[in-house]
Parts: sequence; C-alpha cells; structure tokens
Amino acid sequence: MSIETRVKKIIAEKMSDIDIEDIVPEASLIEDLGADSLTIVELVMTFEDTFDIEIDEDKDKAAEILTVQNAIDLVKAKI
Repeated sequence: MSIETRVKKIIAEKMSDIDIEDIVPEASLIEDLGADSLTIVELVMTFEDTFDIEIDEDKDKAAEILTVQNAIDLVKAKI
C-alpha cells in the first residue's frame, strides 16, 4: 500500500464521517474535511506510530499541515 493511500486511510479512520474517496490531496483538513486542532494532533500522533517516525512540532512545521497533500509530503520526508 502506498504512503498516500495509508495517509488517506488514517485520515478516514480518525474522521469517521469522511469516506476515503472524499480525501483528495488538495482537500483542506479543516475547511473541507472538518478537522479541528485536536484531530490534527491525533493525526500527527497516528502518523508517527504507523510510519515509525518522529514529527517535531517546530522543526517539521507540523502546524503547517493544512491539506491532505501537506500530510503526505511530511510523512514522505520523514521516512
């Protein structure tokens, strides 16, 4: 399974009212998918566990994860 697919699957699991087909790279996590700040933190923690990576809040600019593509790019950069 590709990194992109795995990231989308994690987002779909954490946001139970979203279908994986609706999770497109350009989708805003907050505006399009309805995530809040707690959901973003949970996503980051799940990415860390799933991909066995460490995302530093400041160094990796985790606050800049605004879109699905931002999340995919960050995970790819950390692997």
